[in-house]
Amino acid sequence: MNLFHPPGSCPPTLGARSPDEKGPTTRPVTLALLGAGARGDIYGAFAREFPQRSQVVAIADPRADRRDQLAGQLGVSAGRRFGDWRELAAQRRLADAVVVATPDREHAEAAIRFAGLGYHVLLEKPIAPTWQECVDVVQAVEKAGVILAVCHVMRYTAYTETVQRVVAEGRLGQVIGVEHLEPVGWWHFAHSFVRGNWRRADESGPSLLTKCCHDLDWLRHLVGRPAVAVSSSGGLRHFTAANRPPGAADRCLDCAVEPTCPYSATRLYLGFLDDSKRRSWPLAVLTAELTEQGVRQALRDGPYGRCVYACDNDVADHQVVTIEFEGGVTATLTMSAFTPYGRRRTRIMGGRGFLEGDGHQVAVTDFVSGRPDPVPVDGSRADAGGGHGGGDFGVIGAFVDAVASGDPSLVRTGPRESLESHRMAFAAERSRVTGEPVRLAD
Repeated sequence: MNLFHPPGSCPPTLGARSPDEKGPTTRPVTLALLGAGARGDIYGAFAREFPQRSQVVAIADPRADRRDQLAGQLGVSAGRRFGDWRELAAQRRLADAVVVATPDREHAEAAIRFAGLGYHVLLEKPIAPTWQECVDVVQAVEKAGVILAVCHVMRYTAYTETVQRVVAEGRLGQVIGVEHLEPVGWWHFAHSFVRGNWRRADESGPSLLTKCCHDLDWLRHLVGRPAVAVSSSGGLRHFTAANRPPGAADRCLDCAVEPTCPYSATRLYLGFLDDSKRRSWPLAVLTAELTEQGVRQALRDGPYGRCVYACDNDVADHQVVTIEFEGGVTATLTMSAFTPYGRRRTRIMGGRGFLEGDGHQVAVTDFVSGRPDPVPVDGSRADAGGGHGGGDFGVIGAFVDAVASGDPSLVRTGPRESLESHRMAFAAERSRVTGEPVRLAD
């Protein structure tokens, strides 16, 4: 079976609706939400903001406090609140679509199960922690004839539309190369990839996959050609026992070194109590009790209070990937913990011009005039909410509109294109481990 037919194409049955869904509908698309964590909350917020487009009618999460809090906000009845998504799957079909925002290791099983039940699927990235599971998910949705949207949120921002338009209009001439930086941020990486849920490859996959599969998707989208070769280097360079300062304790609350440590959990999380933007994330990941006492208790008992040099993490904290695309276009992607937290930064080098963007603004230097000119980014779209520069609401908005209309083309990255970005991530990880470049045709 050819898993990589032309980008944007899909089997004729993709997006087919069941008999009772024929034709356009004016009612909101109904959603079953698997996971009441940070990502589930964002997609629930879309339903609150645009009730005419979607409605959450069922929620599954093993944490009763988070499940009931979100269900209460969304008006989900007590009889449709489940402690496990498998309990929801055992019911008659309760919704048009399912939002899979479970831990990564459960993505494949949940997506395959609900696709088989006739649900359209909005799937948090990555598709799954292993290549075979990714393939299994794509084959399952194709067999079921349902719409799959992987949350490659970067495709759905006004910033991306602006960059793509500059390239498509030929203002840069022939694209020669791309330089792309994912500045994860020192505290963000420590939170998610050292102390948090994505710290181990055997639980969620390599960090390049879990953090940057949508960067790889974005580069593929921008270049408009398939990748043919990938090479990579990097690894776990800093967050190891070898770099533990003398006298450091296992927990920040007990540590004499904590006042001068850049990764102090005490300073980080207590400081977020006065930051309204950080209370919902990452602070709410630690505890539902957003008080000094609640945070200190979480740091005492939970994983987020651990010394970053005494955790069980094994994923790369700095990695560089070089990609060769068809036709000779090259791109580099750098993922690094050791930066300020911020938006991606990109430079595109062409035969007639040079583009530089920081996720907010775009400037193009034309080689005739020799001066950099700003390019306006339209951030006025009504549904440009959520995080990731409007991409969060953008992806779920496109998904619910695709389900409502039966038109999968409204989803900007089809199952096969999503699979292609994951393939690049797995190839890059193989190259990083073996030290050898990987030809994707092999």
